[in-house]
Amino acid sequence: MSFVSSAAVSQAMRYSLVRSQGDLVNAQKEVSTGKVADAGLALGARTASSISFARDFERLNGIVDSNGLVSSRLSATQKALDQVTLAAQDFLATLTSASSGDALSDVTQASGQATLEALTALLNSSFNGEHLFAGTNTDVKPLDDFTAPGSTAKAAFDAAFLAHFGFAQNDPAASAITKPDMEAFLTSVEPQFTGAGWQANWSNATDQAIVSRIALNETAVTSVSANNDGVRKLAMAAATISDLLSSEVSLAGQSAAIARAVTLVGEAISDLGTLRAETGITEKRVADASQRIKLQSDLFERQILNLEGVDPYEASTRVADLLAHIETSYALTARIQQLSFLEIPGVGAQCINFPMPTFRPNQWPTPRTASGSC
Repeated sequence: MSFVSSAAVSQAMRYSLVRSQGDLVNAQKEVSTGKVADAGLALGARTASSISFARDFERLNGIVDSNGLVSSRLSATQKALDQVTLAAQDFLATLTSASSGDALSDVTQASGQATLEALTALLNSSFNGEHLFAGTNTDVKPLDDFTAPGSTAKAAFDAAFLAHFGFAQNDPAASAITKPDMEAFLTSVEPQFTGAGWQANWSNATDQAIVSRIALNETAVTSVSANNDGVRKLAMAAATISDLLSSEVSLAGQSAAIARAVTLVGEAISDLGTLRAETGITEKRVADASQRIKLQSDLFERQILNLEGVDPYEASTRVADLLAHIETSYALTARIQQLSFLEIPGVGAQCINFPMPTFRPNQWPTPRTASGSC
């Protein structure tokens, strides 16, 4: 016959309760994730395959997320280019009217200044904290303001005019400038826009564009630089018209400037159209790459679910069973802790006889049974 104490039973119940609580945590995790709680324990030798699939799945999803940012940046770039093109088209319409004598010089000058301001603002636009047209130098504004106080571009333009003619634009002598003289000046000042002077005085952008990985084995140029030829030509046309038509330059000189601006803006619009087309092609490539990657990602996800997936109904049933078991265990543990042998009927009133020793002279004591009432 063996005896089990209430403490031992209570400890056993506590152990069972702790184990059930651990099983409940794992079961609830399986319900929420749809996967086994411990992949290593459930899959054994197949765990390596599951880890490999999961690694490739996360890598593909990372590229898709990156492509999302790239697409947003390209979309913002495309919108800015659209607005620059519209400004150039409006400017060209004004220049065309001016060359035919239908527009006043003040109107033409204001159009040139508005175009220059729009160009500067649009090229200095940013997305997600990065300047869109700065190339890889995304933390600085790519284009300096020609009309700002202390502008190096304006200072270089004024210095070139002074060096060529020997007097400033607002000097009364400028009213004697001939058409050939103005054409010669515009040719001499052109390197400030189309040559090395552009990055020395106007642009902080890099020629190198951002190259992004849009697929596992595919990259694409995903940014546009303010150093594009179309931007330079439009800036030259707008700057010369804005500056020269507000000075003392003769009508012949202004006419020469307008004629050169018409040519420059026409070429700029063509270059900007090519740039917009290239940007659109890149947008399509990124979208197609993301679509392909999503298909691959879905395949990996299905493989992972085949290995680690659990039946959601079975997992929910297991959670319910464990909750019921835990509630029962709590109740039983509480009842056991309340038990006491003193409360069992008859146990406290029973007589218990113990052997009592009897001593005799010169003899070992011999046992005898004590008697009497308890």
